[in-house]
Amino acid sequence: MKRVFTVIILLVIVIGFGGALYYVYQKNQENPVVYQTEKPTTQTIVKQTVATGSIVPKEEILIKPNIPGIIDKIYIEAGDQIKVNDLIAQLKVVPNVSNLASSKNQITSAKIALDNQTKMYNRQKELFDKGVISANDFDQAEVAYKQAQQTYDAARQTYEIVKTGTASGVGATANTQIKATISGMVLDVPVKEGNQVIESNNFNEGTTIATLANTDKMIFKGKVDESEVGKITEDLPLEITIGAIEDKKFDAVLDYIAPKGIDENGAIQFEIEGTLKNKDSIFIRSGLSANASIILDRADDVLAVKESLLQFDSKTQEPYVEVKVGEQKFERREVELGLSDGIYVEIKSGISKDDEIKVWNEVKPVKNFDK
Repeated sequence: MKRVFTVIILLVIVIGFGGALYYVYQKNQENPVVYQTEKPTTQTIVKQTVATGSIVPKEEILIKPNIPGIIDKIYIEAGDQIKVNDLIAQLKVVPNVSNLASSKNQITSAKIALDNQTKMYNRQKELFDKGVISANDFDQAEVAYKQAQQTYDAARQTYEIVKTGTASGVGATANTQIKATISGMVLDVPVKEGNQVIESNNFNEGTTIATLANTDKMIFKGKVDESEVGKITEDLPLEITIGAIEDKKFDAVLDYIAPKGIDENGAIQFEIEGTLKNKDSIFIRSGLSANASIILDRADDVLAVKESLLQFDSKTQEPYVEVKVGEQKFERREVELGLSDGIYVEIKSGISKDDEIKVWNEVKPVKNFDK
């Protein structure tokens, strides 16, 4: 029995020793880790943030009437180029019955006063010619007569304006003729012939007859998040891309940053504006969606490496890279970093353009196991 037990122990020892030898053999058969290297490159690194928005004219003018009425004729359509004082539309006035009756009563009252002053003037003139009254008394009568005549003429003109929207002698400035106040393009004509319109005054905005804008002066209008607004300042360069215009970028300058944010879906957004500089002859339609890359900082033609090649000291957190000094031999080099765009980082000192840097975290392809 004791002999059997001894044999079993010896077998276990032999099997264990054999397994250890096999493990060592297998480890020796594995290929050693071979690290790849990459050299620094010359890059232009741009640090930027992106804002979404649209392209709109710098100034849009809403043309509104000064009197209520009905559109009798429209002389323009969207897309037309017009100049200052070009005729846009003609109004036909629909008089207010109450105002018409009031102005007619004013004519009657003014006529009665004029007739009375005419009689007094004629009587005073006869007395003055006979030397009965002084020149001062006659002058007073003459002034009263002329004032009554002026009041009567004004009442008649008011009645004519209330009735027709214009009056004789003011044809060039008639309120029924709606004219352009700026030169530019007609963006929109929201009314049609026959539509009724109301005037613009202190109590209402009035009906918009046309929207005009100078399309030679276009701006980007967008919004940035509160987390980004602290990084930007006015006069920063913008790079505008418009979805509807492929393979074309437009330069712009940041002109305006809103001092107050707007709450949109729980996030505070700040409005920004930037004027396009290189529009050239390209026609940009108002309202096209666009993105603006706000260039926060820029480094042209600098020595750079991929951020994935960097390593950081576990204690000091200072950056370093491993530089090849022999066959699969690497030396640690401390580096001074500059601008980063999230992919490449500028190297200010520590390595040269000829150094080969160890790819210490190379991503290995995923193995596919067939079922």
